[in-house]
Amino acid sequence: MSLVRNAAFNFFGAAMPAVLGIATIPYIVSTLGLADYGLLALVTSIVGYFALLDINVSAGSTKYIAQYHASGDHDSLNETVCFSLLVYAAIGLTGMVGLFLSADWLAAQFFAVSPEKRETAVTAIRIAAIGFAVGQIQAYVQSIPGALMRYDVAGRIEAVFGTVVPLASVAMLALGFGLLELVWLRVAMSFTQAVVVSLAIRALLPGLKWVRPGARIRHALLSFSLFSFLSRLAALTYAHADKLIIGARVGVESLTFYVVPATLANRVMSLVFRLSGVMFPHASSLAAQGRNDKLRHDYLLATRYLLFINGAIVVVLATLAQPILAHWLNTDFARAGALVMVFIALAQGVDSLTNLPSLINDGLGHPRVSGLFALSRAALGLTLIFLGVSAYGLVGAAMAHFVASVIMSLAFVWYVHGRTVPVSLAVVVREAYARVIPVLAVAGVVGVLSSEFAARGWFELIASALAIGAVLCAGGYWRVLTPEHRLIFARVSL
Repeated sequence: MSLVRNAAFNFFGAAMPAVLGIATIPYIVSTLGLADYGLLALVTSIVGYFALLDINVSAGSTKYIAQYHASGDHDSLNETVCFSLLVYAAIGLTGMVGLFLSADWLAAQFFAVSPEKRETAVTAIRIAAIGFAVGQIQAYVQSIPGALMRYDVAGRIEAVFGTVVPLASVAMLALGFGLLELVWLRVAMSFTQAVVVSLAIRALLPGLKWVRPGARIRHALLSFSLFSFLSRLAALTYAHADKLIIGARVGVESLTFYVVPATLANRVMSLVFRLSGVMFPHASSLAAQGRNDKLRHDYLLATRYLLFINGAIVVVLATLAQPILAHWLNTDFARAGALVMVFIALAQGVDSLTNLPSLINDGLGHPRVSGLFALSRAALGLTLIFLGVSAYGLVGAAMAHFVASVIMSLAFVWYVHGRTVPVSLAVVVREAYARVIPVLAVAGVVGVLSSEFAARGWFELIASALAIGAVLCAGGYWRVLTPEHRLIFARVSL
């Protein structure tokens, strides 16, 4: 299966769930209320912190499954899968017990809620604890088809379950159920998805069987994953600590004005990461086959196109943040959350510069580099966020996120190119950045000029987005597409 087709399946596996997730947020917020929605966000963040128990064996498993599958070493592949399943079963049970036992303390220490909500918070954490155990297995088995470059399988399953969850959430709220039932729903869907993916894996790997993992496989997986864990540690910390800091400083109701616009920006930007995610097993497979020229070619082409796609999304979200939130939710929400969305979108755009280089870096066996940079990024970001929210509230937190992104992302891109990524930064700048950034700048000017017009209504917002899109399409055709791809595009158009 081609790289492009795998990327497309990986993208569309998350696209519909993301669209539905975003579309259902206004109904869920209005039905649950600001307090319960903020409580749901805090429960998710608390459970997310327990995922720090995961030393990211899935990353090492993906690399080595791709490598052993490409080289035909089926015995090592079986050992890799079996050892990884044992690790995630142990992590899931440990986290479940820890969440159950600490639920009262967590609710008391981190949830700025009224006394009558305290019991609900404790119960929600304990239900989520079961989901944590199930989710560890589900997340791991979901990664296996991708390691085999069968994102068509993983994407279809993810699309189905990712579509069912938001629709079922809306249905349950419409029937009068509440926060606790939503948490139970997510646990049930995670379990069902794990079963379905496991059946699909049996079809993809008919020779898969239970074997005792040897010392060589255990050492290889743990050595890679322990360094890769640094990246996961930083990502999880950064993804949840900002919400905990804000919730503790300004309360759960104000937290909603941060979470909703940040969620919109994060959901949309994470879709594009799905396009780049296929490069991790692809790089491992090509390296195992000694096809380094192919790897460099694919990396440069992917960098150019993904920079353009990410940048286009950032331009729309940042320049039209106020009208988007006003029409999507209401004008009061837009006043409180527009600047948050602007800075989060800009930060996400800058962070996206590191996506492909970090995937290639890890795929070629250098997770220590990306891990240490990610830890530094998290430490700087959380320090700035604490200072920012203390001084300027929600907007200060978002500004701090952007500043940290600029400093650490540019440092990472400068360091890895020509060292762990086999392409010099000068070539990347010439072949990708210099061709894409001017187009994005022109589109950004159009977006800023049309923002007041877009605030008049949905029709005007759509028209403004289309105007930005027209500039991006024209610039993308002449500046971003390679001559070969322009020729293909012209043939398809005819």
